[in-house]
Amino acid sequence: MLILTIYIVIFISAYVLVTMIGKHRHHQIHGFTERKTVTFGDESTVTPNRSASVISVVSLFLIWGAFTGSKLTPIHMPGPFIGDTSFTYTAENAQKQTDEGRVYVRVFKVGTEADKPELPEQTDVGFVRDDSAKVGAWRSVLIKPQRNDEGGKDKSYRVIMVDGQVISPKKKVEVADGVVSMTPKGSLSFTPSKGLQMEPIWLPAPEAVMERLIEIASQGYQNVTLADNIGWSLYRVLIGFLLGSLVGIPLGYAMGLNNWFRGWFDPIVEFMRPIPPLALIPLVIIWFGIWETGKISLLFLAALWIMTIAARAGVSGVNITKVHAAYSLGASKLQLMIHVIIPNSLPEIFTGARVAMGVCWGTVVAAELVAAEKGAGKMIIAASKFQQTDIVIMGIILIGIIGYGIDILMRLAEKYLVPWKGKS
Repeated sequence: MLILTIYIVIFISAYVLVTMIGKHRHHQIHGFTERKTVTFGDESTVTPNRSASVISVVSLFLIWGAFTGSKLTPIHMPGPFIGDTSFTYTAENAQKQTDEGRVYVRVFKVGTEADKPELPEQTDVGFVRDDSAKVGAWRSVLIKPQRNDEGGKDKSYRVIMVDGQVISPKKKVEVADGVVSMTPKGSLSFTPSKGLQMEPIWLPAPEAVMERLIEIASQGYQNVTLADNIGWSLYRVLIGFLLGSLVGIPLGYAMGLNNWFRGWFDPIVEFMRPIPPLALIPLVIIWFGIWETGKISLLFLAALWIMTIAARAGVSGVNITKVHAAYSLGASKLQLMIHVIIPNSLPEIFTGARVAMGVCWGTVVAAELVAAEKGAGKMIIAASKFQQTDIVIMGIILIGIIGYGIDILMRLAEKYLVPWKGKS
């Protein structure tokens, strides 16, 4: 919730700041779009604000670094307590006498070695003896004061206060650098202050992810290079998408042009369309096995229904006046198909292709999580078994970058091949 709040504040602040700067800068008109007086509701005037894109990416990076203690960011959220601390506890023995002792705790950075702090010489000799312990940051340590207290093994012995605050089983009190809770059996558990930064096992710092990327790019992971893992995932996606398009586009055209095809396949397409591809994984494994045939079959099904609906929508969206004009000029059905229907349906097909490629890319990663020897998903699931979060994050970022790159290529192809999109 805190991260979301910070992100919203940055979004609003950046929007207000960029808008104010834009109003005070001298605006030069460079093209026809900027000459328009009516822009709200005109899709052609809505283009990505590059300043917003840069600020968005930088903000996400800064938030990531701030909550992980990254060396690459100047601002950090409060981190976990690391160092020496102590707290007092008051015990009551069988004779209802009370005495006070102190527990010295050393909190160390996880992954490093540390010794327990040395106890100072205790001059006031009562039945309570000072104790010491060590604990890693973000961890907790169980402390049993009764072990070295005189009469600590008696059933009536109990700790009644910590730092002057009353404590009882299943209750906790705050101390200077953490929290002390009492177990049902009367022992004390100390948890140092965690701060607002995330533990590396949950979210590593950006530089840790970058180091992993360089390491795996040069040495590979589990005897498979990074290029092989990414390459196999892309290969499966392209094959599945092409097969789905080769079947789906003609089927969509047939449904859009013929009543019989529309009536026959419409229930099947509308039934399969809302079913997530991942729900088909168990069935695909039973039918085709866990190897390449099964994965490509799953991707084929993921792309098939999307491309079918896109082609059908493209045919349905052809302006009827263009059809009438073609017939009035003596065009045959084949000529109408080639010169009117196909060109005017291509924008919808390219939109469907972008969606299908995104779905296929997400599906192949999930399919590789189930069973694969190579692939981006296989690398992620293998790293997660060993709690190598930096590799998992690295894999997720690579998947996102590649998916975004695929979408950009699809946009460029659409812009080049369908320049008439959005024009009557």
